Amino acid sequence: MNALIRLTRQDDAPALPDIERSSGEAFRTVSELAWIADDDVQSVDAHLDFVRAGLSWVAVDDGDRPLGFLCSEIIDDALHIWQLAVLHDRQGLGLGRALIAAAVAHAHERSLGAVTLTTFRELAWNERFYRKLGFVTLEADALDADARLTQTLAKEVACGLPAERRCAMRLTLDDGQPDGDNEPPVR
Repeated sequence: MNALIRLTRQDDAPALPDIERSSGEAFRTVSELAWIADDDVQSVDAHLDFVRAGLSWVAVDDGDRPLGFLCSEIIDDALHIWQLAVLHDRQGLGLGRALIAAAVAHAHERSLGAVTLTTFRELAWNERFYRKLGFVTLEADALDADARLTQTLAKEVACGLPAERRCAMRLTLDDGQPDGDNEPPVR
């Protein structure tokens, strides 16, 4: 698949909620999480905030149409990934991996110490996917030392996500980064 990763532009923002909705279709395969496919998605205005901060990337096709996105925020010494979404029919083609690689490269350029995120445990396209990219699931003792991630998980649970299915993950940039071989170019 020919795809390119680039910074998200303002004119991309209206397409991103539909990408997130499409991406959520994967949850229909997990009965207790199927409701997520119909849950609210990030607003265009929220996406524009990430665009203005320069912390959102899109994977685009040959016609420059977005196929997936990643939005993030720099918090303390980490780039925190808030959302990664790829159109349902384009999942499994390396777009998510390429978006993560772009975010990690940005974190390296900014001399940040880590990339963090919260996700679902044990799902192939969540925790297991990130582990393949070098992220480590933070167990209770490591999580206790990171108040920010602990608070993020608590807010997610307050919004209805099941606590036992959620985890926080960290990629320490000194220890590794996603394999960039055969990834689409970043522009």
